[in-house]
Amino acid sequence: MKLYVHPLSGHAHRAHLFLSLLGTPFELVEVDLGARAQKSPEFLKLNRFGQIPVLDDDGTVISDSNAILVYVAKKRGRTDWLPEDAAAAAKVQRWLSVAAGEIAYGPAAARLITVFGASFRADEVIARAHRILALLEAELTDRAFIVGDGPTIADVALYSYVVNAPEGNVDLAGYPQVRAWLSRIESLDGFVPFQKTAAGLRA
Repeated sequence: MKLYVHPLSGHAHRAHLFLSLLGTPFELVEVDLGARAQKSPEFLKLNRFGQIPVLDDDGTVISDSNAILVYVAKKRGRTDWLPEDAAAAAKVQRWLSVAAGEIAYGPAAARLITVFGASFRADEVIARAHRILALLEAELTDRAFIVGDGPTIADVALYSYVVNAPEGNVDLAGYPQVRAWLSRIESLDGFVPFQKTAAGLRA
C-alpha cells in the first residue's frame, strides 16, 4: 500500500493513524501541497478531486480519508473497528458524517485560518468548534470511546482535528472527557501523533 499525504493534513493523519494502529505495512508518499502537486496531471489520475489522502493498494485506489478507513477495516476484516452489526455500523457511520461535517466546519476550519491562512470568519468557526466539542463531551461522559467501550474508525476519524484544535484558537481546557478520550487514543498500540505547529493557542 502507498498512502499519499501531507504532514499537516488532519485528513491524511487519520488514514496514516489507522494503518499504523492496525500494523499494516505501507509506504508514506508526501505530496507537496505548497507546490500544488495535488493538482498535477499525475496526481489527478489518482484522484480527480485533487485532494489528499489517497491510498493505492496495488492498483486499487481509494480517495477520501473516511473511505480509506472503511476500506482498510473491511480489507483487514477488522470488525472490532467497523462492526458488521447493522445498528453498530450505523453508529460508526453517524460519527464519520460528523467528522466530515461539524468537525470539518468547526475545529478543522478554525485551524485552516491560523495554519494555512484560510479566509473563514474566525468567530463563526470557533463557535461551531465549541458546539461540537460540547456534544462530544456529553457523549463521552458514560463511555470510553465514541460508540462504546472500544475504539472504532469513528474515533480515528474524529481524533486528528480535535487534538490540534488549539492551533485554531479552540481551547480544550473546558472539555475534560474529550481530553481523557484523546489520551486513550494516544495510548493505543501503534499510535502515531499528528504533527503540531506553533499556531493559535500553541503559538
